[in-house]
Amino acid sequence: MNQRGLSNGNYETPAGNSGVKEIATPAPAQHQIHPSEETRTTRETQYEPQPQGSRQEANYNILDDSANLDEVAAPPPVEDRREEPLYLHKSLEEVRNAEQEYQNHGRDGEARRNTEAPSATDKADEEKKETFEVSKRATQLYTISYLILFSIFGTLARLGLQAITFYPGAPVVFSVLWANFAGSLFMGFLSEDRKLFKHEWGTPTYDQMLQKWKRQSKDEEHGLSVNPPPDLQAAKKAHAATKKTIPLYIGLATGFCGSFTSFSSFIRDTFLALSNDLPTPLNHPQDYSPVHASTTSTVSRNGGYSFMALLAVIITTVSLCLAALFVGAHLAIFLEPYTPSLPFRLSRKLLDPLAVFLAWGCWLGAVFLAIFPPDRNDSPPEIWRGRAVFALVFAPIGCLGRFYASLLLNGKIASFPLGTFAVNMFGTAVLGMAYDLQHVPLGGVVGCQVLQGIEDGFCGCLTTVSTWVSELSTLRRSHAYRYGVASVVGGLCLLMVIMGSLRWTDGFEGILCVK
Repeated sequence: MNQRGLSNGNYETPAGNSGVKEIATPAPAQHQIHPSEETRTTRETQYEPQPQGSRQEANYNILDDSANLDEVAAPPPVEDRREEPLYLHKSLEEVRNAEQEYQNHGRDGEARRNTEAPSATDKADEEKKETFEVSKRATQLYTISYLILFSIFGTLARLGLQAITFYPGAPVVFSVLWANFAGSLFMGFLSEDRKLFKHEWGTPTYDQMLQKWKRQSKDEEHGLSVNPPPDLQAAKKAHAATKKTIPLYIGLATGFCGSFTSFSSFIRDTFLALSNDLPTPLNHPQDYSPVHASTTSTVSRNGGYSFMALLAVIITTVSLCLAALFVGAHLAIFLEPYTPSLPFRLSRKLLDPLAVFLAWGCWLGAVFLAIFPPDRNDSPPEIWRGRAVFALVFAPIGCLGRFYASLLLNGKIASFPLGTFAVNMFGTAVLGMAYDLQHVPLGGVVGCQVLQGIEDGFCGCLTTVSTWVSELSTLRRSHAYRYGVASVVGGLCLLMVIMGSLRWTDGFEGILCVK
C-alpha cells in the first residue's frame, strides 16, 4: 500500500468512498475567489493540503473514494462575507466530474509531486516530525464505528422528536417533519462550518491562509504589501477535501444526519394523507368522551381534499428542509467566532478508539435489550421493544447499507445521485411492506414490534432527507428538478402499489403493538 509523501496526519480513504453523497456534495455556502488565485490544478486544490508547523501528527491513509459521499462534498449553500475573496460554489456534477478525473488521471501526478523536493521556506522542513501511520483497515474501522454509533443517536433523536411533537392541537400533524427539518439544519451547519475540524490533519492550513490574506489586505490598503496574495482557493479546496476524509465528520454527516432524517417516513405520510389515513392528535374534549376517538380516526372526504393533503405534505417537507439547509449554513457563519475546534490529537488518540468501543457496545446492548426486555413482567409488558429497542437493532444495518450503496452507485451518473435514489426507493418499498404486514390480522405483538423496528430503524436510517436536499441544492437546476420529482413520484408510486393495494381493498386493521 502506497502512503502519502507528505508528513501530515491523514486518513487513508478506502476505495469506494467517493460515492457517498453526504460528504461528496459541495458545501452550500458560496465563496468568491479572486481570478488571480486560479493557479492550482483541480487535483492539487482538492486533495493536497500542505500542513505546516505540526511537530507530531498522525498519517491516516486517505479514502479517495469518500468523495462520493454527497453529505460531505456538497458546497455550502450560502456565502460567507468574511471570505470575500472566495467563490467556491460548484454544482454537484462539477464536483463529481473532478473526482472522477482525479481517479482516472490524477494519481500519476500525485506520485510525481511526492518525489519533488519541499520548498526551502517551508517551516515544516525545519522541524523533525514524528509520524504515526494509521492503516486503511483502521480508518475503515473508525468510519464504520462512527456510522454505527451516530445511526443509533440519530434514530433516538428522530423517535424522541417525533414523540414530543405529536401533541393535542399540533399545527403540523406529521411529526417526522421536525426530524427532517432538524437533520437538514445540522447538515447545513456541517457543510459550512470551518471551525470544528479547523486543525485538519494537525495543522490549521486553511485558517492560517485566511488570516494571512486578511493581514495582506490591510497592508494593501496602506500600500505596504509587496507579496503576492495567498492561494485561498487552493487552501479552501484542500480544507474541504481534508474534512471529508475524517471519520468523525463522515459519522456526523452520513451517520447522524442521515439517520435523523427519513425519506421513507416522509413518503409514507404523503401516501397516508392521500388515502385519508394520516394519524392526527386529538384536539377537542369530545374526542375523549363520550366518543372515544383515536389518533387514526378520520372523517370521510372527497378526492379533491385528499389531493390537497398530499400536496401539503410534499410542499411543507421539501420547502422547510431546503430552508433548514440554508439556515444551518447561516448558523455556522454566525457561530463561527464561538464554535470550538476539535484538537487533532484528541480526535486521533481518544475519540476514534472510543467510538469503536461505544459503537459496537451500544449495538450489542440493544440486541440484548431486545432479547431480554427489562419490562417483561410489567403491565403492559415489553413496551420498550416496540418503541425504540428494535429500531436501534436495525438502525446500523440501514445506515451502513446507505453508506456502501452511495460508495458504489453515486459516482455512476454525475447529474443523478443514483446511490441516494436507490436506497430511498428501496427503503420506501420495505417500509410499505412492513406497514402492510402490521395492518393485517397476522402474527402477534412481538412480530408487530419487529416490523415497527424495521420501519423506524432499518428504513429510517437507510433513507435520508438531509442528503437528498443537500443534493437538490447543489445540482444544476434542471437536474435538481428531475432528481427531486423522480424521487417523490417514484416513492409515492411504490407505496400506492404496495400499501394502496391493501388500503383500497380490505382496508387497514388496527395494529397489535404499542408504538
